[in-house]
Order: sequence, then C-alpha cells, then structure tokens
Amino acid sequence: MKLISGTAHRALAERIATAVGTPLADVHVTAFPDGETFVKINENIRGSDVFIIQPSCPPTNHNIMELLIMVDAARRASAGRITAVMPFFGYARQDRKDQPRVPITAKLVANLLTSAGVARVLTMDLHAPQIQGFFDIPVDHLYAKPALIGYLRERHPDPSNLTVVSPDVGGVKMARAYSEAIGAELAIVAKHRISATRVEAMNVIGDVVGRDVLLVDDMTETAGTLCAAAEILQKEGARRVFAAVSHAVLGDLGRERILNSVIEEVITTDSVPQATGEKVRAVGIAPLLGEAIRRIADGASVTSLFEV
Repeated sequence: MKLISGTAHRALAERIATAVGTPLADVHVTAFPDGETFVKINENIRGSDVFIIQPSCPPTNHNIMELLIMVDAARRASAGRITAVMPFFGYARQDRKDQPRVPITAKLVANLLTSAGVARVLTMDLHAPQIQGFFDIPVDHLYAKPALIGYLRERHPDPSNLTVVSPDVGGVKMARAYSEAIGAELAIVAKHRISATRVEAMNVIGDVVGRDVLLVDDMTETAGTLCAAAEILQKEGARRVFAAVSHAVLGDLGRERILNSVIEEVITTDSVPQATGEKVRAVGIAPLLGEAIRRIADGASVTSLFEV
C-alpha cells in the first residue's frame, strides 16, 4: 500500500497515514511560475496499491487538476491500482440539467477521473448520492454520521428535548437518519433560494417550541441556508439552535454569518481545511477513512463502517 497526498489537505492526509500505520509516500508536488502543476513520485510504486488523498475543495479547479496529474504520474509509474480518496467531492451540486444549456459537471469530473486512470473512488456524504452512478468504476460512499454521532450524543445526552431539523425538503432522509440514531424528533424547514448566496427560509413543519434543535445538512459554504433556517426556528419558539454539517467549506462570508447568527455551534468534519471558525467544531474523520483504506487494500467489506 502507498499513500500519496496532494496539497489540498495535507494535514488530513497525515492523520489518515497515522490511522493506517503507513507513512505518506515521498512525492514532490509544486507549481511552475506560470501556475502549471508538476508532480514527481520519489519512490518505487510499481505494482503498488496506491491511494491518492485529495479533497476537491477550494481552489476546486486547481485541486482537481492536481489530482488528475498525480493519478497520471502514478499510472505511468506502473501502479497496480489507483484509488482516489476524495473526502469532499466538488461539483457535486452540478448533477443535473436544471436550466437550458448548462453542463452536468459532476459527470464530467467522474469521466476525467476514470480517463486519467482511477480504478476506485472513496468519498464521503456526496451532495447527491446518485453521483455514484456517474462512475463506471467502484465507488465507496462513506457517511459522516458515525464520526459525528458520538460528539452529538455527548453534546446532547438527553434527546427527549431535542428535535433534528432538515433545512430543506431534499435533506429529510439524512435528517431522519440522525434523528433515529440519536432518538430525537424530526422537523423540516421549507426554504426558497433567491440566489447562490441568499436563501429565504419559509415555514417550519414540526414542533420546535421550547426545544433544542439540531439542523442537519450535507454541506455549507456561505451558511445562508443554515442561518436563515436557524432564524425562523428561533422565531417559531426554538430554545437553542445547533447545526451538524458533513462538509463545512466555509469562506469569510460563511464564517461571518455563523458568528452573527443564533446558531450556538456548528459541528462538522475535518474533510476540508476550510472547516474552521469561532463557532465551528471539527470532528476528525481520519480513523474512519483510514479503516476504509485498510479494508479496500485487504479486499474486505466496508459495509460495517456505515453503522453507528
């Protein structure tokens, strides 16, 4: 087994290597003055089972291109099998044609990875789970829930006064999974998106009066959905508002919104380096990803990793 890290999230790759018990391979990744990426693998990987760890977080296009170049370098070095470990899969929101003359970029990224030489993809909490079908190669789709649920149970030991809330109708299935795991009630916030950065939350379906609420979503970037939902939940009588997000791809706008919102804490994973902020608590997923990598290398089942 050989573990290779790109520059997208080196700290996570080092934690995964520690969890697996295998050091990161000696790989030189740099850029020429004109911005072109150069990769050189400084050790023999002929016939090896290679895992390239690279979430496609911002800068998204750069990190995807860097991943493709690393895959090409590994393939030309006669790697036995190449697995792309993408804890966060960028472009996942562009999974269908919802307007005339627009691309399906998630499918394009799947094609690029396969054409470059990736034999398997390991990812976590895709924005649209059906993206697994865009690949003609195996996809191991993990969930952040096993990593987050332990911290959530510590934070909310008494679920009798807790309601898990989906900030939109599309996230009901995910919110239900969390509510059943914790033993809490379920509610929904119906939302209306005005633009890419602005969301107008509409009304609440379910009982939140006098209760602590936990907003659950797969990802947040500008935190517009979370903060709008939190505001209406407070207006509807919620006592305290928390949020659990698989991927917090936060920029300055998102951090500022969370800081100034009624949300007390955003619990997320360290799938991307942007998961930081004054009210943001990142839970480590290196043990989960490390165990998945070990099982893939051994040809074992990863199904039990879905269980809480």
